[in-house]
Amino acid sequence: MPRRLVKARQRVRRWVTRAGTLGSVPPTATQASDLRTRLRGLVREVGKFGTVGSVAFTVDLVLYTLLLRAGTETLLAKTISTAVATTIAFAGNRFWTWRDGEHSNMARQYTMFFVLNLIGLGIALACLAISHYGLGQIWPVLQSKPADIIAGSGVGTVLGTLFRFWSYRRFVFRVTDDPAASSDPA
Repeated sequence: MPRRLVKARQRVRRWVTRAGTLGSVPPTATQASDLRTRLRGLVREVGKFGTVGSVAFTVDLVLYTLLLRAGTETLLAKTISTAVATTIAFAGNRFWTWRDGEHSNMARQYTMFFVLNLIGLGIALACLAISHYGLGQIWPVLQSKPADIIAGSGVGTVLGTLFRFWSYRRFVFRVTDDPAASSDPA
């Protein structure tokens, strides 16, 4: 790879690639600092997303249990608890996790949020179906309750949550600038 020695204004010699050639350029201190700042911002964003998700999950579980104990039909109880938990998750993510994102139309955002939640649920159900009905035909142990819990609530929830984080950030609460750029530590 052809390189030439160039004198900088401060009389510091550094290697640069010639025009038209591709070469590796070592990261500068500014680039490394920028990467650390972006990583910290992403970790903070994931933490907020996880906190909001935990609160919504708890609300869903508690409300579902209360509705069942009050004598509400099972599917109606789950529908009500899921709708309330989804609304809480939407509000938490819109006004806390991605409060600096693009917020132009709340009805559109909520509809998109709900649709992406349904896709996330579909991912969890697909993991459960593949494990129980697909692989369970080969290995009957995968048709047990513990295997269903691991596939649906474990693997399915993890994959669904990864999808939700990515899709909310990309489609619902579009981040117009770097989340790390905000100096808000909360």
